[in-house]
Amino acid sequence: MNLQQSGLGVAITGSGSASPLTALDNEGLSKLVETSDEWIASRTGIRQRRLATPAESVTTIATQAAQGAIAMAGLTPMDLDLIILATSTADDLFGSASQIQAELGAQKAVAFDLTAACSGFVFGLVTAAQFIRTGTYQNILLIGADVLSRWVDWNDRRTCILFGDGAGAVILQANEHDRLLGFELRSDGTQNKCLNLAYQPEPKELVDGVTIGQGSFQPITMNGQEVYRFAIRRVPEVIEKALFRANLSVEDIDWLLLHQANQRILDAVGERLNIPSHKIISNLAKHGNTSAASIPLALDEEIRQGKIQSGDTIVTAGFGAGLTWGAAIFQWGR
Repeated sequence: MNLQQSGLGVAITGSGSASPLTALDNEGLSKLVETSDEWIASRTGIRQRRLATPAESVTTIATQAAQGAIAMAGLTPMDLDLIILATSTADDLFGSASQIQAELGAQKAVAFDLTAACSGFVFGLVTAAQFIRTGTYQNILLIGADVLSRWVDWNDRRTCILFGDGAGAVILQANEHDRLLGFELRSDGTQNKCLNLAYQPEPKELVDGVTIGQGSFQPITMNGQEVYRFAIRRVPEVIEKALFRANLSVEDIDWLLLHQANQRILDAVGERLNIPSHKIISNLAKHGNTSAASIPLALDEEIRQGKIQSGDTIVTAGFGAGLTWGAAIFQWGR
């Protein structure tokens, strides 16, 4: 969909991020599984990942990220109309967005969770835009936050080397000039088994003839080769479609901000689109794969370092479990 076709515009006016203080580097990880810093870094680009302590949660780090975004946008929590939390690791299966609303003191805001795994932030961005473009809400807080360390098998070196915890947030506001230029979203449930965090039921007989399934979620499983092939094939396609809808070309891109899954994926997508490496944002070395948090976390870091300037055109794409993938193109600021 081309978001410029209707009258109300969308601007992204604030960003914030938060990471747990505890870091586990590759050398430390090598004490858990047979691996090394050189092996992990050469294959993924990751040097360390931040891990939440038992006292930290999705709610605590998401609230911290949200406070940064609200302040940058020059708003107060009471100005918010809607809070969307993109997460796959909520503190409560019934949702954590309302807890964040309470922590912020945003009494006027509606709050709900959105689950689309590593594509969650992009899906949330598009969802939030619809509320603004229809005139329903004016100020929306979108958070991407995940604490994947809860669901990693720390004896499985195929997955434990990849994931970390973090949160990132942005403020979307109604704006005279439309800064969300185009998007494309996709899903393919036939490939769900490539990457999942599945519920495993155990039979439990309540009374004669009545048996239910009551169990727990199992650790993350992933077919890394399939996910890599999926990403380098589908992500360039979806970016090209979003560029077409926005009536832009690759040359118009100032920054390519992909979900931070693997440096090899970032490099391969950049090569396929002929985007030079200096335009590709990467913070994998410090954070690893933080799922729905990875895009807004990296965005906030670049903005606060002064690299991303107001008016810069950013192409962002998320991809992962579901399988889901999508791209959105926006200009930073009003």
